[in-house]
Formats: sequence, C-alpha cells, structure tokens
Amino acid sequence: MLAERGGPPPRGGRPAAPAGRTVDNRFWYSYAHWRAGTHEGTTARSGRRPGLAIGTPAGRTEYTDPHTGRKSTWEYASWTSPVHRSRVPGTEAIPSWNARTPAGTWIQVELRAGYGTRATTPWYVMGRWASGDGDIRRTSVDGQTDGTSTVWTDTLAVDAPARANGVRLADWQLRLTLHRKPGTTGSPTVWLAGAMVSDVADRFTVPASAPSGEARELTVPRYSQEVHKGQYPQYDNGGEAWCSPTSSQMIIEYWGREPAAADLAWVDSRYADPQVCHAARLTYDSAYKGCGNWPFNAAYAATYDGLAGVVTRLRSLADLETLIRSGIPAITSLSFRAEELTGAGYGTAGHLMTVIGFTAAGDVVSNDPNSADNPAVRRVYQRREWENAWLRTKRHNAAGKVATGSGGICYLYAPARPTAAQIHALRAVGVL
Repeated sequence: MLAERGGPPPRGGRPAAPAGRTVDNRFWYSYAHWRAGTHEGTTARSGRRPGLAIGTPAGRTEYTDPHTGRKSTWEYASWTSPVHRSRVPGTEAIPSWNARTPAGTWIQVELRAGYGTRATTPWYVMGRWASGDGDIRRTSVDGQTDGTSTVWTDTLAVDAPARANGVRLADWQLRLTLHRKPGTTGSPTVWLAGAMVSDVADRFTVPASAPSGEARELTVPRYSQEVHKGQYPQYDNGGEAWCSPTSSQMIIEYWGREPAAADLAWVDSRYADPQVCHAARLTYDSAYKGCGNWPFNAAYAATYDGLAGVVTRLRSLADLETLIRSGIPAITSLSFRAEELTGAGYGTAGHLMTVIGFTAAGDVVSNDPNSADNPAVRRVYQRREWENAWLRTKRHNAAGKVATGSGGICYLYAPARPTAAQIHALRAVGVL
C-alpha cells in the first residue's frame, strides 16, 4: 500500500561502532568550504548564501539520458572535496546536496570511499539531478558495485560478506560535476553538499529513551497522500505511494514556503492540494521509479528560498525532542507490521511520516500522510512502539521473514540561516 524502498539485503551480525557514536555528518556550505578542494572549471561564490558554480568550463561531454534516449552535449566543470576521515568508520553513506539548476543545467553527484586500507571504491554516481525535468530525467544509477560495496538507490552500503570481515568506510570525498548547455552563461549553484556515514548495530529492539516530560507541538500543515490516489500514476503509481513528497511538502510549508501559481499550472484544476502533486513530480527518481529517494527529497526542499535540507540518522527520540524544542520538525522513515504500531491501522515495509511534537507523557505527535483525508493526518503514537519501529535495523515482516529497518533515518529541513537556538539543537544531534 505504501511506498517501499529498495535497499541492502538483511544485515548479518556485525559489531557496533565505537561506544557513544554511530553517525558522522560532514557538509560543505560556506565560502571557505567551496574555496577548498580541487577545482576543474568551478568557482566559489560569496554572498548571503555561498555556493559553487561554473567559472570557465573544463570541457564538453555527451550524455544520453537512459530514460528518454535523448543524446545531448554539455559543457561541464567539476569540484572534488577534500577527503573527510569519518569519526565513525561506517557501513553506509548517504549524500545530501542543495542546489539551484536553472533551465539548461544539471548536476551529477559522486562519492568515493576508502576502506581503511589502500583500497577505495570507484567513483559511484549517487545522483544525476535537476530541480526540473525539462533537460534530463532526475535519476539514481543502478548496478554499481565493486564486490565490497554496492549503491542501493541513494545509499552506499558495505556488502554483507565484507561486514563479517570488519570492512568499513573509513574516509570519503565527493565530486560534483556541473553541466550547462554549450555557449550559454548560466550555471547550477550548489549551496550545500556532504554525506552522513553510519555504523548502526544490527538490532530488533532499541533501548527506551526517557521522555523530557515537556509537551510541545508545532503547527505544521496537514496533507494526506491518499487524497491523491490514482493521480499522475507515472509518478510512482499516484498518490497512494507519495508518503515522502507529501511529508516534504508539509514541512516546506511549515517554513512558510510554497510553489508559485505558475509552477502548479500543469496540475489538473480538479485536484485538491496541487502542491503535493508538484512535490511528487519534482522528487521522482526515474531509475528507482518512485518518489522516495531520500536525497532527492532533501534537495527538493532546498529549492525553496532560504531552506536547507539534509538526510541523516538520529540516535533516539530524545534527539527529536531537542529539535522540536527549537522549532524544527522532522521527517522519519519507519517500517512495521500493523499490530506493532497501535492506531496506525496498516503495516508497511517503508513509510515516511513527520514528527511535529510530543505529549507530556512523551508520546509522538505525527502528521501521518497515510490517512483518509487531511483532517485525519494528525496522529498520536505510543512512544515505545514508535521509537522501536523507527530505530531498529532488523525486524520480522508479516511473513515471518527477517527484513530491514531504517535505523533512525531522518530528513531535516530548516532555514539556511538558522537561529542560535536552532544551531544549538542541530549541533546537539550531530548535524552541525
């Protein structure tokens, strides 16, 4: 019923990361960040929101879009980040990027990791991306592996046999390639890029976190994905599978942003909440054939003026309470059987829902897009059940087989220039 993600096969036993730390985030976003690294035709731009852009193109390349068959020539320039040695040698890495791609431009994001020996992965393509779909089709790239690690849509994961041998992603770097039509002067601008590396121990259950005892609920718009059932089936079979973009749109509008009327002109005027259809179209991954690509959703959110978005993992509901107190809601990935989450009324192999607050008892106040209509979206879920469904990495599905869980995946969208309290909260949960 809900959108399901591809991903690594069920994980075999593997040791935990060093005590107290399972996630490492590193993002580049300042003028000094963009001046560092290796430039091949790119330039760092200063200003209110510093970024990376094409200066003098390094050359030309041809790209045949696998989803349209259209072959085109592009000017390109590239930037390679410094090598980042992860504080957590990890089993998974997920990139994030925030960019503006005017018509006639697009970007490619690649990631290369070192295994802690002399061996490294190839340059894996983690996304070919544009904010629109007029020049290329936004896409992940299937079939990338070196026998030690594999790319699963948006996640670089160490393969199961290697985990048993203790192989980890010890360090990594990004390569951003910016493209534009030959002879033009426009350029993509990348405002933020980086990755989250994690080593979350296999677990069917997680320790319970202590509630803060403070009730707090943020006023977040409510949108149901089910309202859009059957609409635009070319985007992941229509609204029934749109949990990720529907959640993204709720948080974007919480921050006071929304698409312009002209952006929504393509949507059938009979459809309610056309901005949800718009979000589905602009997060759609043509290779994955769905709207649930995690970095694509964060990148979509950041196309709105002054917003930043990243994908990360959090450690507990205490982290989410920290964010909520600062005014930052979150989008979380859960999987559960119907009987494992009281009041949900459904089971799922992978579902995105927002966390907008907590009750005084510590229960989770969520905007769950898998609801019959917009008023029904607000739900309160039992803390212990919800925390386990979100943070575990292994579970038993309805057939009794071992399946994977998200291990605490979270999208965070916040102002690119956050308040002091928001900076403090983001540092406390390890994002900054």
